[in-house]
Amino acid sequence: MKVLVTGGSGFIASWIRKELLARGHSMLVFDHQDRRQQLADGEEFFLGDVRDATAVTEAAAHCDGIIHLAAVLGTQETISNPRPSAETNILGSLNVFEAAAQYNLPTVYAGVGNHAFRLIGTGCYTITKSAAEDLARMYNLYRDGGRITIVRPVNAYGPGQSVAAPYGTSKVRKIAPSFACRALAGAPIEVYGDGTQISDCVYVADVATAFVNALEYTAVHGPTERPVEVGPIESVTVNDIARLVAEQAAILTGREPVAITHLPMRPGEIPNAVVTSDTSTLKQIGLDAIDFVPLDEGIRRTVDYYAQTWLPGYLAA
Repeated sequence: MKVLVTGGSGFIASWIRKELLARGHSMLVFDHQDRRQQLADGEEFFLGDVRDATAVTEAAAHCDGIIHLAAVLGTQETISNPRPSAETNILGSLNVFEAAAQYNLPTVYAGVGNHAFRLIGTGCYTITKSAAEDLARMYNLYRDGGRITIVRPVNAYGPGQSVAAPYGTSKVRKIAPSFACRALAGAPIEVYGDGTQISDCVYVADVATAFVNALEYTAVHGPTERPVEVGPIESVTVNDIARLVAEQAAILTGREPVAITHLPMRPGEIPNAVVTSDTSTLKQIGLDAIDFVPLDEGIRRTVDYYAQTWLPGYLAA
């Protein structure tokens, strides 16, 4: 199968591409940033933006299936400037779904693990991504060619995730690189809120497996009956994650574990929030969360990655 991967230069996409290639698929990497120099054998590049319906339709015409990842990310970032997320996450997804229906292509759409938060107030990212889920359901119900499976990963983490300020250039702060870089640098880990909120994390390789399984399932059987929720069996708090990161960084640096400090929650973040997944939905695509990488092992791999790839440059600066 030749797969169109929108947002194909992103973190999760990079792991999905590896999984697709490992299974013998080829792909068309669609992204608005030109990173064709990073292509592997079996990959082609299409420079385009999902907001451009013509570009999306042209790319889809050359493929047998779609994994739709392109999105504007961020919680408080999308509150202060909601228009880009609305244009990309809603209208961009509409362009993808319309092209998929035109060519009768099996499609997997990346939803959000905290989709329920749209009912109690959160950032435009969750609102817009959830609105696109509603569009996907409409296409499946009423449009010829509507073959869209929704996959909702919780917080994906692992090697390769971009680092935000003050340790990197990313505009969106993600929990694993933020905690890991601070701990490796010897700075206290900063946790927003009291840290008792539950924010489940899932290793990115398991997320990639779920997306590819979902696409292969949809190609044969059509969309799954329920959204596929990708996450761990056991839930943990943000404080638990911070402690695991601090302990692994201490092993690597030979220092005592760094302290964990608490900051006020940011706009769009909900006190006592619970972000978990219904892992029973994985059975629809032949997976079981019991086989996923355990959190302690995933954190070890992730902190090791930043120690090897990020820390030397930081210390040399």
